Amino acid sequence: MQKLARVAALALVLPFASAHAQEVGEVGVDWLGNDIIVEAIPDPEVQGVTCHISYFERGLVDRLQKGNWFEDPSDSSIACRQTGPITIGDINLSKGGEEVFNQGISLIWKQRVVNRIFDRANNTLIYLSHSRQVQDGSAKMSISTVPLFGQDVTWTRGQP
Repeated sequence: MQKLARVAALALVLPFASAHAQEVGEVGVDWLGNDIIVEAIPDPEVQGVTCHISYFERGLVDRLQKGNWFEDPSDSSIACRQTGPITIGDINLSKGGEEVFNQGISLIWKQRVVNRIFDRANNTLIYLSHSRQVQDGSAKMSISTVPLFGQDVTWTRGQP
């Protein structure tokens, strides 16, 4: 049943995802079917960088007990690392950066999002994982950095 719910949720979310996430781990938390999911997300514009996100997925029993049937918690954790030679494509260099990945975590409005920001002064890529809600925005977030200092980095449009 849990796998079926995940496939149905993925079918709703897939058309809206910026990058493709691959599930690489699933840890059962309790007998109610609650799990911690770990996914690998390669940055679509920065070859050689992969982010791993972990998040809590509520089981059917937990959903029935607590009511809120159609959404998972906003909490997530992110770690991004160099996983090959780094080639940076056409990335947004503004302070706001750009969205690399999004995934629905409720039936309609709530999303888990990863943004990439380039810290020019420290020659570092910053990845911010947070949730986006239509109202009552969430302050639950996590960041990870990939320093480019001392690395052999190729910029397809020239280094800024």
